[in-house]
Amino acid sequence: MPLAETEWDLVTLWVREYLLDTTDPHGRLVAYGFPSDFVAALRLTAVSTENAHSLVRASRKDIERQLRLIDILTSADRLAVLPEIAKAREFRNRLREDSRAHASQDTFRTCVLKNGTEVFIDRRDLRETLRRFVDDPEKSVLLVDGDPGSGRSYTYNLIRHIGQHQGFRPARVTLSRTSTADRVVRRLAAFVAEPGTTASPLDPTGLNDALPSIEDAVHWVVGRATAADDRFWLVLDECDRLDPSSDVWDFIGQLALAVYEHTAVSAGQSPRLVLLGYGSSMRQLPYDLRGSLCRDTARAAGPDDLRTFFDQYFHERPPPFLDAGQQPDPVVDALVDAAVAEVLRATGQDSGDEGYMRRVCTAAEGAIRVYHSL
Repeated sequence: MPLAETEWDLVTLWVREYLLDTTDPHGRLVAYGFPSDFVAALRLTAVSTENAHSLVRASRKDIERQLRLIDILTSADRLAVLPEIAKAREFRNRLREDSRAHASQDTFRTCVLKNGTEVFIDRRDLRETLRRFVDDPEKSVLLVDGDPGSGRSYTYNLIRHIGQHQGFRPARVTLSRTSTADRVVRRLAAFVAEPGTTASPLDPTGLNDALPSIEDAVHWVVGRATAADDRFWLVLDECDRLDPSSDVWDFIGQLALAVYEHTAVSAGQSPRLVLLGYGSSMRQLPYDLRGSLCRDTARAAGPDDLRTFFDQYFHERPPPFLDAGQQPDPVVDALVDAAVAEVLRATGQDSGDEGYMRRVCTAAEGAIRVYHSL
């Protein structure tokens, strides 16, 4: 299972203390087994904290690099004699399992995500749309529409999961009726700013104009995202909540156009844009983008979707109590029936303001936990 952000913070601390506490960081890393070309591309200075962040950022771009970092870290003599080595080895084992899963499974079709319990039910069209979106460098904007409660925002969970395996990082800003272009651009600027630095003020003239122009602001953000070590997907969620007169609509159009223009010159590194809750009746995006758009429509999961979900998951992980040689299908079929019935029963209850798909996912995750306890 992937490491959480707080766990990567701990890895960064170990790297600083046990790998890079040296006046020759390049030589130390090469001596430990990092490829010389990989080390040469790192931005290493005389400050061990900055070097640790640089190494971890570069290593997080794909699972193989992550595993190499943890393997080397657990071999460090100074860490090996400390109690923390047990946690480091736990991280290594989890990343090895994640690497095996990445090599053996189709991550676009995964039905249970983070920590082995977070579910993502059905959305077959979305999964294939995301596959095409990732594979096609000419596609720059993904729009997800659907009725309220159908799981539009939950799309972000699958995007995060795929990003861990495909080497990009989603940066999400959730919109509201009071959102302004100034607030949104500053949130995005904070995401793409160099670690350890503050986002550059979007006032190059110094004339007390916090946002001199939307066009200047979006090109600054997209330019920083393109130049960053990480590959970014910029995600604007709950677009349908915006006030019709909000200046964020103009910002979205300019941002989409800037992403499209940067894609033409830096397709491998330029960011992608994802608009969740962006319907066909909303403000039309610039005409030039017509060939670079991907669209998906969220749909609430029904009984057949639940059955498909549990059938896939239970067959991928047969119940451990089965006797050797026992046919799993009858047992799995019965478990699927029970799980579907329980989820439908639970989601039929009134849960206040909680949306339907949130109730479905919460109930399905409860069924998964019960399955694990059998």
